[in-house]
Amino acid sequence: MTHFQTPELDTAIREGFRNRDRDNMQPTIDYFRELLAHNPGNPFVLYEVGGSYDTAGEEERARRYYEQAMDAGLEGDTLRRCLLQYGSTLRNLGLFDESLTALRRARAEFPESDSVRLFLALSLHAASRSDAAVAELLELAADRIRSEDVTRYEPALRGNAAYLADLDRQSGGGA
Repeated sequence: MTHFQTPELDTAIREGFRNRDRDNMQPTIDYFRELLAHNPGNPFVLYEVGGSYDTAGEEERARRYYEQAMDAGLEGDTLRRCLLQYGSTLRNLGLFDESLTALRRARAEFPESDSVRLFLALSLHAASRSDAAVAELLELAADRIRSEDVTRYEPALRGNAAYLADLDRQSGGGA
């Protein structure tokens, strides 16, 4: 636990989620904004305010809070979730390059996160980079689906993923 996180703050954050209604996020937004007023600049609370706005469909506001949370020193698994949600928010705002940058950072810092890889594939697809998106999904399947039916074809899956990634690079898509 960092100096930004305390057991009391963790309890307060859990309380905010316990009362959350995804169909009416304003009370949750108000709750986390009040918590932020009592914990100014706290990266974990900034992230929760951003997440509340994000769930409410207010991506531009969410984006600003996510950026503030990361600038304030967000770390650990909460940073992973923030980068994923930030990347997704940027994708929803049509900022595909920025989305890919955030999600690539998340993938580099949290290489075992399947959810990051899935959202990276979504952003690649949204950026009209379907070869790269499918390559990412094939690699994820080869890495994580451990059934006899899939592992038998693992070399073919990885070969096709490499082929598609190469096609993406050749078309100017980058890494």
